[in-house]
Amino acid sequence: MLLDIIHVSVQADFVLFLDFENGERRAFNMTAYLDQKPWARLKSGNVFQGAFVENGTVAWPGNIDIDPETLYERSVLIGTL
Repeated sequence: MLLDIIHVSVQADFVLFLDFENGERRAFNMTAYLDQKPWARLKSGNVFQGAFVENGTVAWPGNIDIDPETLYERSVLIGTL
């Protein structure tokens, strides 16, 4: 099932808090992805902190994004909206 992300909040240690359209708030840890292209660029400076929602998923400047299905399936439920 494809669920859009409606809000992202950047946390310490490369964690994203994600609000999904179904009312779930979930935490996703990006650490395992940071040695892979294109996400390796997120380790530079403050690039990771520039996360924003675009087309229902999380994106960063420089044309970097991540699949919303991955974000949902590999995140942990932390609450509801």
